[in-house]
Amino acid sequence: MQNRFSDQNKTLSHFYDEVWVVCPACAKKAVAKASLENKSARLYCSNCGYIKEASMETSVGGQRGILRWAAHNYFNAELWLQHPFKNDVFFAYNGEHLNYLQQYISATLREHKDRAHFTLLEKLPKFYHEAKNRKALLTIIKKLANSV
Repeated sequence: MQNRFSDQNKTLSHFYDEVWVVCPACAKKAVAKASLENKSARLYCSNCGYIKEASMETSVGGQRGILRWAAHNYFNAELWLQHPFKNDVFFAYNGEHLNYLQQYISATLREHKDRAHFTLLEKLPKFYHEAKNRKALLTIIKKLANSV
């Protein structure tokens, strides 16, 4: 029986608003969240109570705007869900992202519809797509999932 994956055409930015990070105070799992509504980002560790906030607003050439990127970047925080793989790094921003990658990597049949050349899966490094790496990547995913 084939394990089927149907691409949902998600972009990496779909996972930007909540990123699991290494707490800069205690090195346990913390969460960085970005809120467009509040124009701010917040890093919070439920283990030690560490908290830090940052503005998403910026000014370039006299023009004010919102700088939207993955929440951990506002704090220069290290990703919680990352693991070396050969000469690269496998990573996910949060549990939803890790699950999406797991579904894709474990699939023996991958369906792609109406791609726009901007989807997460189209932008992944080659090693994510190669069947020869499937077992090793799924082992990494399992290890990362158990670290939560």
